[in-house]
Amino acid sequence: IKSRVPIITIETRDEKDILLLINDLGKSMRKQVYGWDVIRGFSLLDNTGDINGTNLLEPTEVLFNIFNTSLTGIFILLDYHPYLQNDRNIRLLKEIASNAERFKQTIILVSAQIELPNEIKHLSAQFAISHPDRDKVKQFIFQLVKQWQREHLSQKVKVDENILDVFINNLRGLSFSEIKRITYNALIDHAITAEDIPGIAKAKYNLLNKDNVLYYEHDTSTFAEVGGLNNFKGWLEKRKQVFLSSTKEKIIDIPKGVLLLGVQGSGKSLAAKAVAGTWGVPLLRLDFGTLYNKYYGETERKIREALKMADRMAPCVLWIDEIEKGLASDTSDSGTSKRVLGTLLTWMSERKSFVFLVATANDIQNLPPELLRKGRMDEIFFVDLPDQRIRKIIFEIHLKKRELDPANFELDLISNECDGFSGSEIEQVIVSGFYSTVGGYMKLNTEMILDEIKKTKPLSVVMAENINMMREWANDRTVPAN
Repeated sequence: IKSRVPIITIETRDEKDILLLINDLGKSMRKQVYGWDVIRGFSLLDNTGDINGTNLLEPTEVLFNIFNTSLTGIFILLDYHPYLQNDRNIRLLKEIASNAERFKQTIILVSAQIELPNEIKHLSAQFAISHPDRDKVKQFIFQLVKQWQREHLSQKVKVDENILDVFINNLRGLSFSEIKRITYNALIDHAITAEDIPGIAKAKYNLLNKDNVLYYEHDTSTFAEVGGLNNFKGWLEKRKQVFLSSTKEKIIDIPKGVLLLGVQGSGKSLAAKAVAGTWGVPLLRLDFGTLYNKYYGETERKIREALKMADRMAPCVLWIDEIEKGLASDTSDSGTSKRVLGTLLTWMSERKSFVFLVATANDIQNLPPELLRKGRMDEIFFVDLPDQRIRKIIFEIHLKKRELDPANFELDLISNECDGFSGSEIEQVIVSGFYSTVGGYMKLNTEMILDEIKKTKPLSVVMAENINMMREWANDRTVPAN
């Protein structure tokens, strides 16, 4: 304001705090502060930072009023971003900006999300309000708990100290008003416990999800449901405590993520879900199908918003399934896929947030070589088809899942007979076997499973050449997950 920038944008969801702040600034600088929104119109802000106008409700009308009068001061326009595509409004803002120094006028646009047109972007200064750090969130939560206790003297508030760090971490990236709303909702039962964590993560996702490009995956797993992948499990275990540390600000080498390369159905997606489930953090899935848009620049904006949202959801796991399909170059897309790749690679290299990326891929031929560089991914794991020992474990997992006792089956024989089967093919054998039990009157047995194995043509047979080529490529370029 003092440097006389004519247009200022402030991205925030806590507009009340911004109104009070600018009102106080106006008083200290001896400037009048006006406010406008589409419901209450235009007026001077009162002492509480409220707008009490009844006129100039139309978005173009308020700009004409500022332009045509000699009013000086600060003009705050709330949620004006939908009207910035109007040619008349753009022209009016340019005219006001060109005369701003003479009339001592400053336009401040306040909204949760603002994208200025190119015609006026060079006339502006853009700000995004930072959110409270971990210590401030912790202090604020303690204040809220004390306040709740004062208002509910008949029942003592119980706080589970073991999950307090997780509770605090899940509220980072939110404003104070949002933290207050979510914390009070958790305190309805006069306690903060582990049962509150999933609801908090989902509430945070709902607040931050703007463009529906990230999906919140409720159905996570644990590694008890994943057969094999012992190298990958051990690698993750070494990084778990660092990723979930309560002293995040002091950690320099943040675990960044992995690429899981392997045959279809080998358990890569299940492994991604298990990382989030085992670590107890939200799982977000990025779907490239919803990213790509026919309008120029819209796809790039969406990937930026998706990555920004993931940063604010931290700590979390970001899962990109079949990443090679979303980043494969297409000569007909005017370079969009290359720009999306560039945005993603920059974020992967430079981010400081506790977002653990799990990308999966089935086809090495379409993987951009830039994606494989060390520093962007911590490691590249190859998920091969399970050997006999792991196939036996996978059968045990799926039989127990269906409340069947593995001891009643000849698992050594069964696991030997399905050489070359993937984890998903093994599960499908059991599912198909159930259909052979004639409506449930017969119990699934070893013979039925062996019969289904004989009927199945696994991918290792159907796509033998592709799988052998992938194994050969991965041999000295990746780390075995099993």
